[in-house]
Amino acid sequence: MLSFEEKLAIADSFPELERKNVSMKRVNYHFEESMFDKKTVVYHLHPNGNGFVYAGYLTGYDVDDRGLVNIRDMSAEEIRTLIEASIRSLTWKGVRRAAGNTEASDAPAPTTNEKANEERWTNAKSQVLELKFEDEDQMWYIFAGKDLDTVFESYEEAVEYLIEEGFARAAK
Repeated sequence: MLSFEEKLAIADSFPELERKNVSMKRVNYHFEESMFDKKTVVYHLHPNGNGFVYAGYLTGYDVDDRGLVNIRDMSAEEIRTLIEASIRSLTWKGVRRAAGNTEASDAPAPTTNEKANEERWTNAKSQVLELKFEDEDQMWYIFAGKDLDTVFESYEEAVEYLIEEGFARAAK
């Protein structure tokens, strides 16, 4: 098991993360550039060696109900890889990749003027949802056929919801 200091050094090596000391000598690391409300990447790194990394948008990890992976017994390489993946999953690139749009995954997040007013999203069961922007109230609506599913204030929130529900943007 790596020491607390070794785990701190790994997390400190990510310049995009901001260190936050919390109670009981624990340390969190936040990714302020996250496109989601979720900003904590490393959670409650403790001097006893325990700690967690957020992997809620990743596959292949054993996550708890909050999307956290325990890193207590991970190697330095495993922790570094997980932190890198966690950061990437909270960026526009990560969302594009998760949504199945790999050819455009390196593109920056679209500005309000570039966002399409309508998008089709599908899941593995061939269900289709439509994401539509309404200029009048500046809201994003998700429809299942003619039925309104839900409404969001931002494009990013709508995309996060669609991905969490197992949908990917359909090809144009």
